[in-house]
Amino acid sequence: MLTGPNVILTLKVAVSAVTVLLLASLVALARGNHRLHGRINVVFFTLTLVTVLGFEAIIQLIEPTIFQYIKEHAELRRALNIHLCFSVPSALLMPAMLYTGLTHRRQAHLILAVVFGLLWTGTVVTGVLLLPHTAAP
Repeated sequence: MLTGPNVILTLKVAVSAVTVLLLASLVALARGNHRLHGRINVVFFTLTLVTVLGFEAIIQLIEPTIFQYIKEHAELRRALNIHLCFSVPSALLMPAMLYTGLTHRRQAHLILAVVFGLLWTGTVVTGVLLLPHTAAP
């Protein structure tokens, strides 16, 4: 059933899954396997992009009122706004990360990686741990 809490729960699962991929890419990098690191990151980027586009399709086209309950509860709205402060910038950085990695622009890639790592950590913590996947109180 397409409800706000179900969509949030699905997003939590998706974020958790791609985070495992991201960690696997870092393990590959630590082991010196740059090629595997890059391939895993392409999969990470693709799955995250598909998730974001699917989410936007739901909230913009399919069911625009799906998160009305969040807008009506200050506590839920605050949690979502905090999450968006991390998730939106991390999503915007992803193409730059992919580009700098694929074109071997190491210094730029490493700088972006630090910023992205902080933003993604915030995305995971606020999205998985703070956003409620149950109906509003």
